[in-house]
Amino acid sequence: MNTPYTRQIERLVNGIPTQDGAGVSLTRVLTHDLQRRLDPFLMLDAFHSDEPSDYLAGFPDHPHRGFETVTYMLAGRMRHRDNAGNEGLLEPGGMQWMTAGRGLVHSELPEQENGLMSGFQLWVNLAGRDKMTDPGYSDIPSAGIPEVSPQPGVKVRVLAGEAFGTAGAIHRDTTEPLYLDIALEAGVAIDLPIPATHNAFLYVYEGKLAVGAESDDRSERRMADAGRMAVLNNAAGAAGVSVKAEQGSRFLLIAGKPLNEPIAQWGPFVMNTREQVEQAIDDFRAGRF
Repeated sequence: MNTPYTRQIERLVNGIPTQDGAGVSLTRVLTHDLQRRLDPFLMLDAFHSDEPSDYLAGFPDHPHRGFETVTYMLAGRMRHRDNAGNEGLLEPGGMQWMTAGRGLVHSELPEQENGLMSGFQLWVNLAGRDKMTDPGYSDIPSAGIPEVSPQPGVKVRVLAGEAFGTAGAIHRDTTEPLYLDIALEAGVAIDLPIPATHNAFLYVYEGKLAVGAESDDRSERRMADAGRMAVLNNAAGAAGVSVKAEQGSRFLLIAGKPLNEPIAQWGPFVMNTREQVEQAIDDFRAGRF
């Protein structure tokens, strides 16, 4: 008999190696073709390299409109600046949650010349009514991200949402994102709550996970290896997902309430209609960001 934690892996996704910015090497984990399935999430990039040529050029000035970017650093330092004079420094374990809203032009440049640069950038869509809101930032140092250990061998960093009675660093009323960075010791199993209303996925960046309750048929329990994203199904009545670390593992659990709105994207602009995207392009070229 299944436990309430009945979500299973719907599909496993291999990230696509690519370059962005001025030639930064990264892996695009959540790609354009999954935007509807994983609404409200638009993109997830993972970067991890100790080769300076992979990251030194950074992301020079570029525009955004219509969504939020979430940058989470595991290692390395990244300096942010924008055209309104805002500036911040992301350091290991820290997060920046940026609301692009109606538009801004910013840069993200490494503040190091050697060593490991590692982390993630997640794009979270905004509802149509919020796309033209004023831009804003939450720069949160590592010490500002709550951590909880719900059982031995488990550590959970709560970047957004709430888990195990611990409120995260960020809360959003509309998309209700849940963003957890979880470390499991080898052999440890845990039930992870996910709202039944949410689309959800796991991204394993160290180790190997078995996903699914141990009471399930073994054919339904699948393995997610490091470097792969596991899209979780939306099983009716599911209270979350059960995982077990086949070896010491670290992974992200990301879930959000879908907006169920049209998505019109052209590069760094994500709106609801083509006309709105064309207006964003015109506004950027005219210097109205």
